Amino acid sequence: MFPAGAYYAARTTGDPASIVPSVRSIVQQLDAQAVLFYVAPMEQLVASTISRPRLYAVLLGIFAAVGVGLAVIGIYGVMAYSVAQRTREIGIRMALGARRAQVLALVVRQSALLTVVGIVIGLSGAALLSRYLEGLLFGVTPLDPVTFAAAAALFTLVALVGAYGPTRRATNVDPLVALRTE
Repeated sequence: MFPAGAYYAARTTGDPASIVPSVRSIVQQLDAQAVLFYVAPMEQLVASTISRPRLYAVLLGIFAAVGVGLAVIGIYGVMAYSVAQRTREIGIRMALGARRAQVLALVVRQSALLTVVGIVIGLSGAALLSRYLEGLLFGVTPLDPVTFAAAAALFTLVALVGAYGPTRRATNVDPLVALRTE
């Protein structure tokens, strides 16, 4: 007699659907009351058991991509705005004889310092919060060094580009025009 709710697996080299009638007849011979239902290939059974973790991984990936996109836009915007606010200062430096490369280096260096502070704070927060997401992560440890390094490199690159572009534009402006802007 088969226990209620039991699952059995049969290995076959051919088409799994082709052996179902013979398995049904064997089950009927062993117990006339037994019923064979929900016959499915192993791939389908495995896929149905991992569907929820797969959904969580996809949702987490989508939210992460949106978060990274918003962070990139935000970092670029803040850096570009902070440099644009310094247009008058850049104009004064250029009027007093500073070379374009010196002004670019000064602004990018100051932006890099702010970027490093922001990345250290961000990575520290991410390291603390990643423990809460450990159950949702698949194939990645909570403190995955490759992921953390890639995020830091991406945000550093975005911040430096966000500082370099507007600074380059500001150094191309005539110092008299830059002094008049407010």
